[in-house]
Amino acid sequence: MTVAAVDKILLIFFHWLQGYFTLAGRAFARIFRRPFYYRECAIQFDKLGFSSLFICTLTGLFSGMVMALQSLIQLKPFAATSYVGGMVAVTMIKELGPVLAALMVAGRVGSAITAELGTMVVTEQVDAMRVEGTDIIKRLVVPRLIAMVMALPLLTIVTDLVSVFGGYVMASGYNINPVMYISGLPQFMLFQDLIEGVVKPSVFGVIIAITACYVGLNTKGGAAGVGAAAKQAVVLSSVLILVCDFFMAKIFLVFRG
Repeated sequence: MTVAAVDKILLIFFHWLQGYFTLAGRAFARIFRRPFYYRECAIQFDKLGFSSLFICTLTGLFSGMVMALQSLIQLKPFAATSYVGGMVAVTMIKELGPVLAALMVAGRVGSAITAELGTMVVTEQVDAMRVEGTDIIKRLVVPRLIAMVMALPLLTIVTDLVSVFGGYVMASGYNINPVMYISGLPQFMLFQDLIEGVVKPSVFGVIIAITACYVGLNTKGGAAGVGAAAKQAVVLSSVLILVCDFFMAKIFLVFRG
């Protein structure tokens, strides 16, 4: 690879990075400015939140069952199967719950946001709104950002609760009663773990919304470009979620001491 090619790649990367954080900064700056599109926020919350409830519930149920099954297999030789509830809870609430919920939502909702905005761009609806004097970021980005930041933590909580229930369903087959299962939770869980389990999906919600909106608003190439943009948004959101999860885990570990 020549120096010119490397230079071109770096220029494209930093141009994308600048545009990404510029959009994020402008979106956050406009959250508390008039006009407030309450109706649009409610519509987006319904589209992004409630429509993803089933897939998050299904993901949480089977993830909890798999976690419990694997934990029971490992704990049975040591006669420590009573700890399975705590192991499932701490693993799902701290790590797997927020990440799995975010990845499911990124695949389902992130692609939909990108396709919707991308279609508006290629059909020149966004240009028409600009001509009318409409603030595109305030009208299109901010409602989706607010809805996503509100919806994803709630979806994660549902995923966590269903996963703990799924873990009990699997554990009940190993003669573990509800009292024994629940008593293992406080032995593994701390209050900071609950805070971590809510903060992470809030950050992931920002990543999904900003990534999907940025890619969607920069779509080019007609119908084929919309499809490519939707795929790009899902891949990029998923990678950013996993990278961000690592650094946030390190930060929380420092605060834990």
